[in-house]
Amino acid sequence: MPDPEVYFEDLPAGRRIALGSVVVDRDEMLAFNRRFDPQPFHVDEDAATASLFGGLCASGWFTASLWMRCYVDALLSRSASLGSPGGDEIAWPAPVFPGDRLDATMEVVAARVSASRPQLGLITLTGTLTRAEPEAVVFRSRFTGMFGRRDGATDPA
Repeated sequence: MPDPEVYFEDLPAGRRIALGSVVVDRDEMLAFNRRFDPQPFHVDEDAATASLFGGLCASGWFTASLWMRCYVDALLSRSASLGSPGGDEIAWPAPVFPGDRLDATMEVVAARVSASRPQLGLITLTGTLTRAEPEAVVFRSRFTGMFGRRDGATDPA
């Protein structure tokens, strides 16, 4: 694996990064929904049409996985990422349908060096997916990412 290009120091509070776009593939969505979230409005065309959604829609977990894929492809795969201990928010404020184009972004809310492990930095970030037409935020998450520091520092600077 090549050396990372993005380290903790490259992710200051306030930095916003466009992570790319994805178009929701109906077959891929249905396969996920059937396996992991087989509620009627996610897997049955007639039930979905009669639901408040008016048609088949993605599981929120599928939607979250689309954001995660964009995050990995655009940032994590070339970074000194060390995983995540979790977060405190996940929301699906609007449904996602086959064919929707979703734009992924992340924003660093806060950044600090770990007190117990000064060789790593902790960033609090918000991940967002926005549907292009009609425009709507369809996914939002807030969590902590752990990233190696460029110099591998062991003293809290």
